Amino acid sequence: MIKSFQRAIQASGSYAPDYKSSLILSVFASVIQGIVFALLVPLLKALTQNPIDTNRVWTLIVLMVFLVIVEFLVRWRELEYGWVTAIDAASEMRSRLGEQLRRIPLEQLNNRRDGDLNVILSGNVSDAMLSIGEISKIVIQTMVVPTVIVFITFFIDWRLAVAMLVIFPLAIPFYRQQRTVSLKELHQVAVSDADTASRIIEYAQGLPVLRATNQIGEKSQRLRQAISQQRQTQARANRLATMPAILLSTVVQVGIITILALGVLFLLQGTIDLASVFALVIIATRFSEPIAIFGSITAVFDLMEVALERIEGLMAIQPLPTANPTATIKKFDISFENVTFAYADQNEPVLRNISFHLPERSLTALVGSSGSGKTTITRLISRYADVQQGSVCIGGTNIKDVDATELMRHISVVFQDVYLFDDTIRNNIRIAKPKATDAEVEAAAKAANCYEFILRLPKGYDTQVGEIGGALSGGERQRISIARAILKDAPIVLLDEPTSALDTESEVAVQTAIDKLVENKTVVIIAHRLSTVTGADNILVLEEGLIVESGNHEELITNKGRYANLWSVQQQSRKWRIAA
Repeated sequence: MIKSFQRAIQASGSYAPDYKSSLILSVFASVIQGIVFALLVPLLKALTQNPIDTNRVWTLIVLMVFLVIVEFLVRWRELEYGWVTAIDAASEMRSRLGEQLRRIPLEQLNNRRDGDLNVILSGNVSDAMLSIGEISKIVIQTMVVPTVIVFITFFIDWRLAVAMLVIFPLAIPFYRQQRTVSLKELHQVAVSDADTASRIIEYAQGLPVLRATNQIGEKSQRLRQAISQQRQTQARANRLATMPAILLSTVVQVGIITILALGVLFLLQGTIDLASVFALVIIATRFSEPIAIFGSITAVFDLMEVALERIEGLMAIQPLPTANPTATIKKFDISFENVTFAYADQNEPVLRNISFHLPERSLTALVGSSGSGKTTITRLISRYADVQQGSVCIGGTNIKDVDATELMRHISVVFQDVYLFDDTIRNNIRIAKPKATDAEVEAAAKAANCYEFILRLPKGYDTQVGEIGGALSGGERQRISIARAILKDAPIVLLDEPTSALDTESEVAVQTAIDKLVENKTVVIIAHRLSTVTGADNILVLEEGLIVESGNHEELITNKGRYANLWSVQQQSRKWRIAA
């Protein structure tokens, strides 16, 4: 338990000192509370004296009232301190997790489901940070108040103090056993929550496709199954989580009855007075109360521990190492030297010992069938992951030697699947250069042929694009993406032929925008339609992770190899018409 608190406080980052201050206040308040209840013994003795010692009674009452007021003020400050700290610590932790997501290999993120990250960033952070203050207060009360009471009870009747020390710890072995089972189940709950979140996201995003294919029923059945599994897992975990509380409550009740019986026995034997018995019954009840309460919050404590493990698991992912963080890129030619690469979840390499050199300010097209390695090459240029063999260099500098921020400062990426944030058009373009002026943003939009359609929108550049840019057409989203790249003005541009899924009018507008984007840049484009890259300086033809041909369009047609075959097939497909 102590280790879990140390982990939680350590995870709170810069707010760890504030948590410690809150804990110190809680200890102080608990000591005062224990003293107040201990003062019941001399108070009851003073009240049962004949004659009653009035001065002593009033002195004790005033002292107890004063201590209760002090405890209230300390508790109030502790709660205020604890909750504010918890909220701030949760915010900081989400920021640190966001920074970690920025630094770790994208390959690692792609192996996680969206729902898993959502649960960690929202639910797990809340479970970990927001629970510390409340749990710590109860745990400290459980430890400090009984300790103070037992200490004072030794001066009243050592036999009853020993009885307290013997009886109440009897629940510990049962509690530990049940808690181990509970933790295991809560791990299953976390997995189930992530799976359900992923199913909900999948279902919501896929509704247009599901309606078009009339498969809403089948997919909703999968969602219902995930929700049902989540309910069953949570119910099982809750049943097991209540067992420690039941055990502790039972032991506490038995303990109170036993101490009461011993007090009556000692009273009948004449070895203790009636006032002490009454006081000890009250003290025993107060002694047992925090222990019983502690049993009721063990499930919350376990949730905090599981949440910490999941957060620590994400934070433990090592970022891509940088051999020389001060290295910079001066030139912008790109070279692959004997590169072999396989994804973490695959056994077979996607690229097999390939080498090529792309001169600065050249246009290179990547051509090949699906799965041949085209996208992987563009990912490796932007250091999506590190190669298992060989090296990727820009301007003669191995990208492993370059800090990720420095590397991406020189690269713009425009792919088919454009992601726009649920923000204004202006801010979606400005994300490429946060300090850009409005004039620079609008100039980039004009260069990307966005100007006309933006002016038609209700609020122009301040129009909200909706989640994932849903308020815009495919061609409009592509042009916003190109405007980003134009605004960034990076010397290297990676393109996944963004016109292949557009209508003719949008294609012309996007193609014109691309022409402006790639001027005087080192460009790598994944070509789906060969007719769009006939003017490329170099074309790399890939097949099963190997470069089987390279050259310009005329050279490759003359060679009558794989490229010429693909060209012939695409030319034939242009003649295709829907049969009547």
